[in-house]
Amino acid sequence: MTANDYLDCFQPELVVIPCGSRKLGRRARAADLYVGSYHRACRRAADALRPDRLLILSARYGLLDLDDVINPYDTPHGAADAITAQALLKQATVRDVVLLDPVVALGGARHAGLVRTTWPHARTPLAGTRGMGEQMARLAVLRKAHDQQLM
Repeated sequence: MTANDYLDCFQPELVVIPCGSRKLGRRARAADLYVGSYHRACRRAADALRPDRLLILSARYGLLDLDDVINPYDTPHGAADAITAQALLKQATVRDVVLLDPVVALGGARHAGLVRTTWPHARTPLAGTRGMGEQMARLAVLRKAHDQQLM
């Protein structure tokens, strides 16, 4: 067992989910801009965890609240104009979320690694998965497990 196996034992103060490459073609709220199935699966799992705060980690803009309105972009993590660990820490400090705990990072290794530069203690329930299919399956299990707790 790992610390991530106990996600059902607490309500996270913060869940950070990844952006996505599939986006609307127009300016929109962050909650609506990302339309890909992976982002939506992360969002449903995050909602099931009922966090105090949910943020999207955008490769271009960094931390976004669901109501932040942004333009579409084409910046992958790691690109020259992508968010850096230093900028992420500064944003987390300004948004007053840097000291939150517990924190859950839903996303692949690159996303989780960037989140852990600011929250080294973040739980990463998708760690150890071998691709998007396995991550999607784990997200569905996570969502269903928390939905059943509400019944």
